[in-house]
Amino acid sequence: MKVWISLIVIYLSFFIWYTDLGGKLTDDEIEYYANKFESNALKDGRVLEPRIKELLQKFMEEDSGKQFIMVNVIDMSENPTFPDGTVAEESSDVLMNEYMEHMYGELLKRASHPVYFGNAVNGSMDLVGIENAEVWERAILVRYKSRRSFLEIVTHPDMNSKHKYKIAALEKTIAFPVESQLYLGDPRLLLGFILLIVGLLLKPITRR
Repeated sequence: MKVWISLIVIYLSFFIWYTDLGGKLTDDEIEYYANKFESNALKDGRVLEPRIKELLQKFMEEDSGKQFIMVNVIDMSENPTFPDGTVAEESSDVLMNEYMEHMYGELLKRASHPVYFGNAVNGSMDLVGIENAEVWERAILVRYKSRRSFLEIVTHPDMNSKHKYKIAALEKTIAFPVESQLYLGDPRLLLGFILLIVGLLLKPITRR
């Protein structure tokens, strides 16, 4: 019994950390993050485009409270250039690593992380209704604990100074969020199976 109790405590501790139990974004949170996006843009000398504001507002208002995965399709720049027109001295990979050094820490603190990374082995093999999309280099899937966690990350004060490295590193990119209908790689599911197996294996030992 002690073994099972210990395993259950381990699983519940991980589940509580890995799962956002706060529910959907509240109206106050939506207003807070909308204002945060605006103020961050102004600090960076930018103005949010109406289309981006509309997308962000829709993203927040339609929150389900669940985890989601950001699908990123990337083509790296051969001549990386910062948003202000300055040509970078470093390669695209170095610039992207500079950006990700910040992102990894912010992601992991909020139980968010990459779940897939792969390099393209061919050009686009099916292309409909989009131009300049024949060439892609990488695909990355990033799991976010919730939309709340995502908003905490992208409105972080340090994001303004780091995001320019990502922009410089990219020739083009597409990123869109999806909520999984089937996600067999969910660590909560995998950990549950692992702890169940451990409990069953230890059961004969504890009876001796």
